[in-house]
Amino acid sequence: MIKIKAVIMSGGQGSRLRPLTCHIPKPMVPILNKPVMEYTVELLKYHNIKDIAVTLHYLPTMITEYFGNGEDFGVDMDYYIEETPLGTGGSVKNAEDFLDSTFIVVSGDAFTNIDLNKALDFHRNKNSKATLILKKEPIPLEYGVVITDEDGRITRFLEKPSWGEVFSDTINTGIYILEPEVLNYYKKGEKFDFSKDLFPRLLGDDIPIYGYITDEYWCDIGDLNSYIKTHEDLLNKEINMKFKSREIKDGIWIGEGTSIGSGVNLIPPIYIGENSIVEENTTIEPYSVIGDNCHIGKNSSIKRSILWNKVFVSANSQIRKGVICDSVKIKDGVKVYEEAVIGTNSKVSSRATINPNVKIWPHKIIEQGSIVKENLVWGSKVSKNIFGYRDISGDANIDITPEFSSRLGTAFASVVKEDGLFIISSDEHNSSSLIKNCLISGILSTGSKIIDIDKASLPMCRFAVKHFQANGGIQVRVDSLDENKIHIELLNSNGGNISRNLERKIENAFTIEDFKRCSAERVKDIVKIYNFSSIYIEEGRKILKNISKIKRKSPNILISSKSDNVKYLAKEFLESIGCSVEMKDYSYVKDLIKIMSKEVKKEKFDLGIIISEDGENLVLIDSSGKVLREEEFSLLSFLIGFKSKEIEEVVIPYNFPRVIEDMAEKFNGKVHMTKTNISDMMAEIINRDCLYQYILNFDGIWAIGKILDFLIGKNISLNNLIEELPKYYYLEKQIPCRWEDKGEVLRKLIEENSESIETFEGARIIDDRGWVLVLPDNEKPIFNLYVEGFSEEYAEELSNFYNDKIQKILEHST
Repeated sequence: MIKIKAVIMSGGQGSRLRPLTCHIPKPMVPILNKPVMEYTVELLKYHNIKDIAVTLHYLPTMITEYFGNGEDFGVDMDYYIEETPLGTGGSVKNAEDFLDSTFIVVSGDAFTNIDLNKALDFHRNKNSKATLILKKEPIPLEYGVVITDEDGRITRFLEKPSWGEVFSDTINTGIYILEPEVLNYYKKGEKFDFSKDLFPRLLGDDIPIYGYITDEYWCDIGDLNSYIKTHEDLLNKEINMKFKSREIKDGIWIGEGTSIGSGVNLIPPIYIGENSIVEENTTIEPYSVIGDNCHIGKNSSIKRSILWNKVFVSANSQIRKGVICDSVKIKDGVKVYEEAVIGTNSKVSSRATINPNVKIWPHKIIEQGSIVKENLVWGSKVSKNIFGYRDISGDANIDITPEFSSRLGTAFASVVKEDGLFIISSDEHNSSSLIKNCLISGILSTGSKIIDIDKASLPMCRFAVKHFQANGGIQVRVDSLDENKIHIELLNSNGGNISRNLERKIENAFTIEDFKRCSAERVKDIVKIYNFSSIYIEEGRKILKNISKIKRKSPNILISSKSDNVKYLAKEFLESIGCSVEMKDYSYVKDLIKIMSKEVKKEKFDLGIIISEDGENLVLIDSSGKVLREEEFSLLSFLIGFKSKEIEEVVIPYNFPRVIEDMAEKFNGKVHMTKTNISDMMAEIINRDCLYQYILNFDGIWAIGKILDFLIGKNISLNNLIEELPKYYYLEKQIPCRWEDKGEVLRKLIEENSESIETFEGARIIDDRGWVLVLPDNEKPIFNLYVEGFSEEYAEELSNFYNDKIQKILEHST
């Protein structure tokens, strides 16, 4: 039989695990007092795979000194060190001379008990050139999703998808069985990734590439939660692994040389290493792990916590679901709370409190009685995502604090451009101004320049970014429905919303505090512009062709907005082009649209307009009181654009009614689809230079001018133009679900409708009655259901049918 070899990829820095990995490489992070990579070596040896190549980059000597040539572990190990990171494929290519037959690639920082022999049999039986070991994962956003056919052959890859791209719950574990010839696809020294580069290339060349789905244990030790969860699973005996300490009774493991004092309460499952001391009247509660050579003082309490080696905890201390790294000294009366981490060689003085989620980097000293509420950093840490569907939002001074905002400003400027130029603005609320000033301080700390355009709408901020040729912009505003909620919108150099990729980079810089700070003499002055609205209004006038006609007609317009700032700006603009404007303050009214509709009809206004509080969107009301909502307004804007010949092509989100295709065909126009997120749509509009659509979609005040310019220029009423809009039957619905059910629901819908489905985003099912788009929400545990039918009846039927189908899948998964 051909001898199987293995490659253990061990070059990662483990930045998301910091401060655990500040002084050790990620594969050396201990699981029950053994480096996680040691379990991988044991797994390979168990399957008689003893020739092992190890690829290294970050702190390589810690691994080579621990494992040596592998003799002590019953294997033969060779090392291949990268000077610069080459990606997964590039690192394995370094060991190409070693790999002369079928080989297995495993990650040194993943924890698994997968039966490799079964996977190898599958690989051979399929005559596969590359077999990926896959696993079902309920929430697969942080992994690569892999789609296979009924025979197991891979048909598609998605790297770290959004919810709209989760077409399956089958993920790539990063364990591969490969034939040596696949390494011929790239050169030594070339930066190359298996999942992003090699596997898609093999797929494109129709090379046999398969997915072996395992139901055995696998966990990527990528963040603190997964690290803690792996310990819990081991202590629950969900994984059969060899432990260093001996199980003295069910669920209690005690190492040699360890001393347990009188009155100590050990509540299983717990694990204590060798040569440790637990003094009297201490309680060690379930899912606690104590390393070698530790000392736990009397009357202390350890619960669901992981203590590494040589940790000293004095009397009367409490540790709750914390992780304490090597050689930490904790004095008496200290309290450490949930998911706090204390880095190697740190000292926590008496009666100090470490609040939940606080990360303390190595070699820190916490003074007596201190309450540590924020990270003390030397390196990086992990936290939740800070971006939502299109912006960053949260409660003022709770989620969006001054400290948070300053860090965000620093992260944004550090990632986008050191010494860059940034535009910043806010709405009229004091809380927004407070957060804006904190963002400014963060940006200035990087050496970047700031132009503050004071109180401005979001479209004004977008325009200012382009006008001043800035590297980016930030707009801060209060939510119209909740005055305690703040929204922070980050813009790119085109004035559009930043991409998802840039969001991730900013998020990473924010969470690991990887900032570019400048020296004091490089801190710039703030340039403040208080009358930028006059420039914005003047530029808006320039895009209109019929201002003289508008002035002669002097249309009577009723406007309202939840934002006074936006409302007065709209009034100033409309009056400057000759409109007669009346403002209504309906900010306190719940059903604003209904009240405005009645007012327009009763007082015989030519037009009623409600502008969103950010100044971006419109609700139009014609003189009869008819309200144009979102899709109708978009269709109206497209109709005006085609009729005026200002547009030849339109960009629509994937969930938009397809009736637009008929309209475009009528005017010899083209339709381009994008994903539903605003950054993708805006980028496509900007890239295609669709200025007209940009204005109509993202600048409510200029959009009013463009609509009036067309109506009055062509001497046509809004009512008559609305009558030209095509009939369509479009419904939306939201279906609650659990986060972990999203991948399974999409996978089953795709499997059941394989002949009539599109998977550009979510699952779009084509039916004789119309179409249905099932799209998981990015921010909430819900599915968004979008339906367009060829008749009202068909739309209702489709909506009800797929609502019931999804509900049944959810009931079954529960």
